[in-house]
Amino acid sequence: MNAVRSNAFFIPLFLGCILGCDSGNSSSSSNASGGKTIKLLNVSYDPTRELYLDFNESFAKHWKEKTGDTVEIDQSHGGSGKQARAVNEGLKADIVSLALAGDIATIAKSGLIDGDWQSKFPNNSSPYTSTIVFLVRKGNPKNIKDWDDLVRDGVEVITPNPKTGGGARWNYLAAWGYALHRELGVFAVLKDPSKKAEVDAAVEKAKKYMGDLYRHVPILDASARAATNTFIQRSIGDVLLAWENEAFLAFKELGTDQVEMVVPPMSILAEPPVAVVSKNAQANGTTEVAAAYLEYLYTPEGQRIAAKHYYRPRASELLTEEQKAVFGKLTLFQLTDVLSGWDEAHEVHFKDRTGVFDQIYQSDKR
Repeated sequence: MNAVRSNAFFIPLFLGCILGCDSGNSSSSSNASGGKTIKLLNVSYDPTRELYLDFNESFAKHWKEKTGDTVEIDQSHGGSGKQARAVNEGLKADIVSLALAGDIATIAKSGLIDGDWQSKFPNNSSPYTSTIVFLVRKGNPKNIKDWDDLVRDGVEVITPNPKTGGGARWNYLAAWGYALHRELGVFAVLKDPSKKAEVDAAVEKAKKYMGDLYRHVPILDASARAATNTFIQRSIGDVLLAWENEAFLAFKELGTDQVEMVVPPMSILAEPPVAVVSKNAQANGTTEVAAAYLEYLYTPEGQRIAAKHYYRPRASELLTEEQKAVFGKLTLFQLTDVLSGWDEAHEVHFKDRTGVFDQIYQSDKR
């Protein structure tokens, strides 16, 4: 049995607590059939609610058939950065499935997760990928096709706060990478010491673009799902920067008579990672099942469930022809094309007061 804990919902589908949301703890106990009942808590980010409701049911069935034990999985959802802080502050997660590796690394630095967590599972512990696309009003009245269109006069952009949400950071870095590529032509120039003057000039122009972009953001929500609700429920904004799967969910719930998806020619390869919260799992006696839970994401069934919920599976050969046609074709660049990793991303862009985001956003507010 699964439960979802959240401070937000996606209209018109309400995902409330089904069972066990008040427990907050993972544990094992005997059940009437003779097997154990094992409780897990998966602390995740906003757009994965529907994915893990489906996945949890499949895994619980798999584990019951394999071991005779019953697994009950609770879910907790919110902005990825806030979720990481909650775990560090005592939320007893057995598993984290967050929006970016930097958030899991923050938990690892506290000692709750093994330092080599990214080597525990394939693909740097990212079982599926996504990207950032645009969701616009029906008919695309503002004719938004690419990143430069977001800073045209009269365009309102909805995107969450990159200081609090992982999806928001992917949005920000997708725009940043686009701006750099527009100036430089190829990302390789960024790593060429002889091109320092050219790179410095491009960085300044990219900062200007980012400042222009966030001047077009009327509301800075705390998380990806909250931003989606602002765009869909409150009908604010002309374009929503969204996870690809979140945009597809909007279609599923609202139909194509209200919104359209625009896939820009270039965007970022978003790699949401997973990890066992080893210290908590060891204390709860759930280490084995928590690891099996994450391993199941890489099985054909786990990959099919990811694709069903519009995440791009690592095992792309499992995609049906219909699914292949659904996922937009675009040029995807990696975080490491524009930065060395999440530590540099935080230091350069998201650090309080000195990061680029605070510089451009606070400057705009003065």
